[in-house]
Amino acid sequence: MKSKLYLIPLIFIFITSCSENINPVDSGLENQIYHHGNGSEPQGIDPHIVTGVPEHHILISLCEGLTITNPKGGENLPGVAQAWDISEDGLEYIFFLQPDAKWSNGDDLVAEDFVWSWKRILTASLGSQYPDMLYYLKNAEEYHAGKIQDFSEVGVEAIDDKTLKVTLRAPTPFFTKLLSHYSTWPVHKKTVLNFGEIDNRNGEWTRPGNFVCNGPMKLKSWELNKKIIVDKNPMYWDYKQVQLNEIHYYPVVNESTEDRMFRAGQLHVTNVVPLEKCPVYLEQNNPNLRVDPYMGTYFYRTNTTIDSLNNKKVRKALAYAIDRKMIVDNVSKCGQQPAYSFTPPGSAGYEPNTEIPYDPELAKQLLAEAGYENGENFPVLEILFNTQEGHRKIALAIQQMWQENLNINVELVNQDWKVYLSRERIGDFQISRAGWIGDYVDPNTFLDTLRANRGNNKTGWTNKTYETLMQKANSTNDNALRYDLLGQAEKILIDEMPIIPIYTYVRQYQISSDVKGWHPNFLDHHHPKFVYLERD
Repeated sequence: MKSKLYLIPLIFIFITSCSENINPVDSGLENQIYHHGNGSEPQGIDPHIVTGVPEHHILISLCEGLTITNPKGGENLPGVAQAWDISEDGLEYIFFLQPDAKWSNGDDLVAEDFVWSWKRILTASLGSQYPDMLYYLKNAEEYHAGKIQDFSEVGVEAIDDKTLKVTLRAPTPFFTKLLSHYSTWPVHKKTVLNFGEIDNRNGEWTRPGNFVCNGPMKLKSWELNKKIIVDKNPMYWDYKQVQLNEIHYYPVVNESTEDRMFRAGQLHVTNVVPLEKCPVYLEQNNPNLRVDPYMGTYFYRTNTTIDSLNNKKVRKALAYAIDRKMIVDNVSKCGQQPAYSFTPPGSAGYEPNTEIPYDPELAKQLLAEAGYENGENFPVLEILFNTQEGHRKIALAIQQMWQENLNINVELVNQDWKVYLSRERIGDFQISRAGWIGDYVDPNTFLDTLRANRGNNKTGWTNKTYETLMQKANSTNDNALRYDLLGQAEKILIDEMPIIPIYTYVRQYQISSDVKGWHPNFLDHHHPKFVYLERD
């Protein structure tokens, strides 16, 4: 059936003006130009600052770490590091860099680049939310906290230009997995310092014409709220593997608009599927629809520093008043599963043993015990969420449940992506919608975020026993013992409820049959060098 062309916002008019007979998907096939729906305007492309999925989609094309996620699952593949050795005690890693590794400006990429880049993310004044990704290095946390001043005491050293030595504080079985996360990727020292100091956040060095990195693509152009274009990087060490010439990223916040764009042949891949369309497409057996397993949890974050939320009985009352099955059956409607833990079941073989009942009567009792019988005198509660129809519908459902089951007043606060992130970062919220997608395939990537002083905690919650258990779990190579300790920690987390899990994600999207080399995986990582366009 011939695609129907729909009217789209002004930012995409150029697409229809090029030709009446050819759309971007068709022309992309000939020119290896891939069009990607990216959800939101990214907060930036500084890999040491950003925290979101839209940012990851772009950064995975522009930069590369020591390892990359295996698109078919399993152990990570070589990235900048062509190989590595691990000592018997699991404390020392020697990484051998690709001999042809270069920056996009032609400079040689050397081991010292990683040393300086890791120093940067561990520089407290940078204000990164991800320094804890490197806390597994000897003295890294101490350096970030200002307890030591000499970075040479941190466990990373350039042996020579192409050999990097890393010393850990304790055995870390998932260490090579976390190295595929953008927070550990290198940045080009000379470029950063040309436009400021080491703690320059998302500065001029990240702009088109200035940005230098080491991935399969390079930054070509960036039109705010319109489109980001990256093109093939001839300096990339594995350049011959890359078949795509360009990737165009579109920040399409409106899900229905994105759906129309896909059906009009303007996108190869969408970011999401509108909630109301997913069950329809499932019933129709839409060949373009994908619903893939995804290592992520949709949850509500509570600000425990606020008087009305610093009592765990209040937080548990809010959690027990949510009918998760109703939400996945009647709101999200695309294969999501109710979440009764923070960590998705089956994360690298880990199975959490926690429960979060839907029990309105118990919820009322807990709220009364906290001093708010029948919801009286409980202050108006705000739910903060970023602009997206799916988040709004879920917030509306939870608002109704809390009002009906607890007799409390709930207001919804909708903000664009950047404002939403900023308010979360500074603690300017009561309840905020949140989602955590695993940074690597291991339960630690979830539970470690709720430790004290972690940049992605944002709840203000701390618990000494939880800290002790997490510390012990991160100090052993015995995986059975590690999982037992993590399970104990998760039970404390769910009992204290600083976060309220709602459902475990699936990755629901539409993808053109022209897209090849795209393998569903638990992290939804798709390295551009494996992706290409070809019509059956």
